[in-house]
Amino acid sequence: MNLIRPTPEQLTLLRKLNNENTSTNLHDLDSIKLWLQQEPHLPDTFDARTLLNFLRRSKFSLEQTKKRLDTYFTVKNAFPEFFTKRDITLPELQRIYEIWSFAVLPILTPQGRRVTVVMYRGRNFQMEDTVNFCKIVLMMTDIRAQEEEGVHDILVVDAAPVQLKNLGNVSLVAVKRFLFCALEGLPVRVKEFHVINASPLVGLVVKWASRFVKDKVIRRVQIHDSLESLHECLPKKFLPEEIGGTAGKLEDFMQQCWVTLEEHVEWFKEQEKFKSDESKRVGKEAPCGSNFGPEGSFRQLSID
Repeated sequence: MNLIRPTPEQLTLLRKLNNENTSTNLHDLDSIKLWLQQEPHLPDTFDARTLLNFLRRSKFSLEQTKKRLDTYFTVKNAFPEFFTKRDITLPELQRIYEIWSFAVLPILTPQGRRVTVVMYRGRNFQMEDTVNFCKIVLMMTDIRAQEEEGVHDILVVDAAPVQLKNLGNVSLVAVKRFLFCALEGLPVRVKEFHVINASPLVGLVVKWASRFVKDKVIRRVQIHDSLESLHECLPKKFLPEEIGGTAGKLEDFMQQCWVTLEEHVEWFKEQEKFKSDESKRVGKEAPCGSNFGPEGSFRQLSID
C-alpha cells in the first residue's frame, strides 16, 4: 500500500492525542519489552514498532497497554479461525474479493485519520465468508500496526447486504468475536463509523451490538440516508469515486491492498507463533474465553 505519511503538523497532533512524549517513549517501550519477558504465557519478544502502537492506542498507560497486549496474544490463541491460514492466495480468501470491495485509502484527514471503505459487490455469501472477511480485516490491521505511527481510523461501511435474506448467512459468533478482537485487542482507534445504504434492519444490528460494545463506540456510529449526508461529515476528497468522492477508484485501492497481502504471505506464517500459551498463564483469568453466546446467525434474533 502506498499510504501517505502524516505531515509534521499531523504527527504533532497525533502525538498529543496519544499522550506520547518522544523523550520517554523508548523508555516505555523497554518497560513493555521487559514485561513480556516476565510473563510466562506471552511471547518473549515482538515487533518494536507494533509495541509502540499498542502504547499509543493506550495513551502510554503501561497498565492499559499490558491489558491490550495480553488480549491480543490471547485472541490469537483462542480464535484460530481468524489468526491461522492467513494466506491471501487461498481460494476461500480470494472469494472475499468477489463479494466485498475493501480498501484502506492512502490519504489522511487533517486530524491524521485514515479512511477504510467496505462496499458490497452484490454477490451471495455464505456463513464461512463472515469469518474470512473478518480475517482479512485483521490481517490488514496487523500490517498497518507494524508500518504506521498510530492508527486512527474512519470506517465507511455499505450496509446494502443487511437484509433478511442475507442475515441468516452471517455468523453471530464470528461477528462478536471479531468485534472483541478489534475493539479490545488491536492497536487501532476507530474515531468515526459511517453507515450508508442502510435498511431499517441496521438498527437491529446496532441494538444487538450495543449489548457488548461500549456506549462511546455505539455513539460514533452515524447512519446516513444519502451520500449527501455522508459528504457533510466526510468531504469528498477523502472518499472513493464509487460513493461520490474524488480520491480515486476504490477498485484501484483494493488491488493495492491485495498486493500488500500477497507480499506478506510468509510474514503472516511467521506471526502465527506469537500467541499466548494458556498452559503457562499464572494467577489470572484469560481476558477472553468461550462466553460468546451460542453458535448461530442473525436469523435467531427477534425483531421488535
